[in-house]
Amino acid sequence: MVTSKILTGNVDQLESSARLFPSILAWFNYMTMKIYQSCSVWKQAKSICINHAYHSSFLEPPQVVGNTAILPIKTQFRGPAPQYISNPAEQDIIDEALYYFKANVFFRTYEIKSEADRLLIYITLYITECLKKLQRCSTKGQAQNEMKTLAISRFDIPGDPGFPLNSVYSKPANQTDVELMRTYLTQVRQEVGSRVCEKVFGDDGKPSKWWLCFAKKKFMDKSLSAPGQ
Repeated sequence: MVTSKILTGNVDQLESSARLFPSILAWFNYMTMKIYQSCSVWKQAKSICINHAYHSSFLEPPQVVGNTAILPIKTQFRGPAPQYISNPAEQDIIDEALYYFKANVFFRTYEIKSEADRLLIYITLYITECLKKLQRCSTKGQAQNEMKTLAISRFDIPGDPGFPLNSVYSKPANQTDVELMRTYLTQVRQEVGSRVCEKVFGDDGKPSKWWLCFAKKKFMDKSLSAPGQ
């Protein structure tokens, strides 16, 4: 009798499971399809992100030296940058470079579409140099001093033997343009360093790992500093 009840119970369970099986199978198939669709969408989005670098929107520079744009920047540092007369709330080329930095820095190749892109490239590479210095700083005051020193330290410009992208940058045409390029890039470096410092340390004065983690990335597999620095 006991054995009969056990067998009967097992049969009932099997019958119940058999009735549920089509529903379970349909649910499983539905979920599998949704996961596949999600993965496909993610792969497409990833592919778009991987294959799409960001370019400068400043396509009409007021001046060009070599083949690099000389653009207005929002700054209090003295130098030859054209006066910034747009709405202060609008982006300048430095804002643009900082905004796109975390996406662009992963690209080992980059199609140059304008003279402004060359300035964007230089600023992106210099942001990395700033981060390499800032990762050794524990206070905002120390960081600010490091940025000031870095900005005015000796650096190469297009045409110098040590400049890493001479293959796609034209050297300035004459000594006047050489001086203009050097003083303009010094002014740009000072302003970039100031803004990067604010991004990294912020109002609380503590270094942000969400910026410093990019210090070892090499945009276009290039660096403005010598190997090992």
